[in-house]
Amino acid sequence: MKNSAPISLKHHFLIAMPHMADPNFAQTVTYLVEHNEQGAMGLVINKPNGLSLADVMEQLRPEEEPAALCHSLPIFAGGPVQTDRGFVLHPAGMQFQATLELGELGLSTSQDVLFAIADSIGPDKYLIALGYAGWEAGQLEAELADNAWLTCPADSAILFDLPFDQRLNAAAARLGVNLSLLTSQVGHA
Repeated sequence: MKNSAPISLKHHFLIAMPHMADPNFAQTVTYLVEHNEQGAMGLVINKPNGLSLADVMEQLRPEEEPAALCHSLPIFAGGPVQTDRGFVLHPAGMQFQATLELGELGLSTSQDVLFAIADSIGPDKYLIALGYAGWEAGQLEAELADNAWLTCPADSAILFDLPFDQRLNAAAARLGVNLSLLTSQVGHA
């Protein structure tokens, strides 16, 4: 078999297979922000951590009462790495103090994006996460070879428009897969 260059899964969804045992990733869909020969980084997009933007704003601006809107905006558990660090995924176009352009999307990590969202002057669509998912060089490829994940190109409608509890099945449906019909048993033919 001919060796080919590794394929980058940047801007793809990782869909956890039903047999995923890691509680950080069981029944999750993860957006891959980066994937290259050094490893991969992504954000889990369907697992709220129980906090709202109001909880975060009370810490960042304790002298101000958070806007009513902030109480209904969930914070997601983006992954088990640096769970005290915030990430905001949003459509490209708006720039903040620390924004990484990802083509159609931007990833902002500075507080000013949170202030803009709380003040209703930020991006129209966004996903706010604490922590991220990280893989060392070759680790994600090994997990893919072990059938831990399905992959498909990311879809901004799934990211931003669907309720979080519908994102996993919607991502799988892009592949024509119904996860409830897959067995939790793993093996190789």
